[in-house]
Formats: sequence, structure tokens, C-alpha cells
Amino acid sequence: MTILQIVVLLVAIQRLLELAYAARNTKALKARGGIEIGAGHYPLIVLVHAGWLAALLLLVPADAAPSWPLLAFFCVLQGMRLWVVASLGPFWTTRVITLPDAPLQRKGPYRFMRHPNYAVVVAEILVLPLAFGAWQIALLFTLLNALVLAWRIHVEEGAIRGRRELSAP
Repeated sequence: MTILQIVVLLVAIQRLLELAYAARNTKALKARGGIEIGAGHYPLIVLVHAGWLAALLLLVPADAAPSWPLLAFFCVLQGMRLWVVASLGPFWTTRVITLPDAPLQRKGPYRFMRHPNYAVVVAEILVLPLAFGAWQIALLFTLLNALVLAWRIHVEEGAIRGRRELSAP
């Protein structure tokens, strides 16, 4: 296997593990009265992310030499991603699930910004293709992700608007 194939395989495995964790959390949140908002955009998010990985495998030459500094930065982003997931713990899902009376999370990266997970995803989608010289894939999927992410953030902000007041210091 080449470095590109190994990296894409590791990212795919990580995403599948995250989906399993998110599904478990989603089920538990719904059992506690959680409400899913805006489910219609979810398949588009999955499509963009799956398409991004598929494009890397299908369109980048398997023997493409990586930019080690960019690949190292991508690894740092994975650490940041884990920080986000760990900070939300049982509240982390890949869907927009809200518990109407629960305050918003204020620990970890959520002390510094509203949507740290989305910031990490934006950087990942840009950096990984660039690490293998695939600026066209980086550009295309950054634009596609921006479209679905704008929709997603709009949906999420609407879903948590009332909860934001519960979380005010």
C-alpha cells in the first residue's frame, strides 16, 4: 500500500468509528427527549465526505509523494478533532440533536468558538488533498463543503437558539 492509500484508509476507519459512536449517542439523546432538527441535509454531508475520500483514492496517483509538513498538520487536525469529540462526550453526534432544556457545552474548544468541529472539518478537507498535490480536489470539496456547512450551521443555530440563553455565564 502507498502512503496515500494508508492515509485514506485510516481516515475512513476513523470516520466509520465516529459514525458508530455518533449513532450510539444519537440513540441515547433521543431516549432522553432529544429532537433531531434538519435531517434532510445529512445525506448531503455524508455524500460530500465520502466523495472527498473517493476522489483522493480515484483521482490522485497512488504513488503521489506527500508533503510531510501538510501531512503532519493533518495529524494535528486529527488531535483537534478528538478534542472536540471528547469535549462533547455523549452529546457529540453527526446529526443535529438538541435537548431543549440542556445548556450548551462550554468546555474544551467550545470555550473559544461556537463550531470548532466545523473549523477542523474545513481545514481537513483543504489540507489532505493539498498534502498530495491535489489542489483541484481541495478546491472542489472545500466549495461543496462550504455549501452544505452553511446550511448545517444555519439549521444548528436555529435548533440551539433557545438553549444559548441557558448557557449564558
